[in-house]
Amino acid sequence: MSFFAILLALVLEQARPLPAVNVIYTTVERWVAWVARTLDAGVRHQAWITWGMTVIGPALVAMAVHWSLELSLGWLAAVFWNVALLYITLGFRQFSHHFTAIREALENGEENKARELLAEWQQTQVGQIPRSEIVRHVIEYSMIAAHRHVFGVFFWYAALSIIGLGPVGAVVYRLTELANRRWQQPSPDGSVTSEALQSVASKAWQTMDWLPSRMTALGFAIVGSFEDAMDGWRNHAQNFPEDNDGVILAATAGAINIRLGGAPLKASSEEGPSVEKAGSSSTPGRPPEVAHFAQVVGLVWRTVIMWLVLVALLTMANLMG
Repeated sequence: MSFFAILLALVLEQARPLPAVNVIYTTVERWVAWVARTLDAGVRHQAWITWGMTVIGPALVAMAVHWSLELSLGWLAAVFWNVALLYITLGFRQFSHHFTAIREALENGEENKARELLAEWQQTQVGQIPRSEIVRHVIEYSMIAAHRHVFGVFFWYAALSIIGLGPVGAVVYRLTELANRRWQQPSPDGSVTSEALQSVASKAWQTMDWLPSRMTALGFAIVGSFEDAMDGWRNHAQNFPEDNDGVILAATAGAINIRLGGAPLKASSEEGPSVEKAGSSSTPGRPPEVAHFAQVVGLVWRTVIMWLVLVALLTMANLMG
């Protein structure tokens, strides 16, 4: 059932993507903000309760609906419920329009427009960073977004649905990422979550993303240059063992032989692209060019197909068993 749900959700998301602003996303974000505003007391044990209500509560509801549909209407109804949740939580079209717009601007020689689009995407100032830095940042943000919106959801959904927990994995992963992202910054009304809740959300996200990030990196290595990807992964892990995003970028750089890493975007805009911050380093490889965008797209889609084939084989084995 996992394979069919994932495949149908991806096809549906490509054909009819949800708009960036829609009632579902707005409702979920309001839920995350309301729970924090209501329960955040600034102490660690209360912070875990707040996080649990925000993330685990909706996941349990999703699982209860899944089991109810399967018991009352049959497995096909449960599949459609899973497809609906995956359609909301998984998909390229939640971020790919940024990638496509910046790519087209650079291909047309409109570097100022590309900088404006990158600044709008990341909600920050980018200054007059050079063309190669625009390309680098777009590739880095796109690969992290592909992981968080596709491969991370893919992994936890498939892993937990195999043991009968339905769509719990997809819901928990997506809400964990959203809660961490929203609670690290002020809400629209100006309120700020406590340091305890921010710390708990960060720890939960770090733990939840540890294994998926490494499975994503492994996928890139398998469908790309395996030896270079694994070497980049190993070197990065030795210097920054807790950096999940860095593992993905190091594997990406090795898989297609491109130089990634270095100054983060805010540092690039404020201090110049040559400045490097603690916790960041450049990988070996060729300087980023617009032509590398096609290689990045190919790497991502080959990885998607590889994992789909694996899930299909596991589904067939489960049906035959």
